[in-house]
Amino acid sequence: MESILPFVAMFAVVYFFMIAPQMKRAKQEKKFAADLKRGDKVITKSGLHGKVVDLNDKDNSCVIETLAGKIKFERSAISMEMSKKLNTPATTK
Repeated sequence: MESILPFVAMFAVVYFFMIAPQMKRAKQEKKFAADLKRGDKVITKSGLHGKVVDLNDKDNSCVIETLAGKIKFERSAISMEMSKKLNTPATTK
């Protein structure tokens, strides 16, 4: 019984510091991708800035309008953190 206790403690630490936060982040990213709407300003994970002009639920993609034209992306390719920073109103001091 005493030899099992360190393994249980080690698993608990790994779960609470690695697995649980990763699952929470995945759930937030999935919700973010589902909540995208036309007109949202977004940044892709590769750094491309644009505005959502069309959403396709069949293949889980979206069309983003950039200065270079319109490009089709997977919704999962849109960066949640960067897009949130882009859409938060700037506070003036």
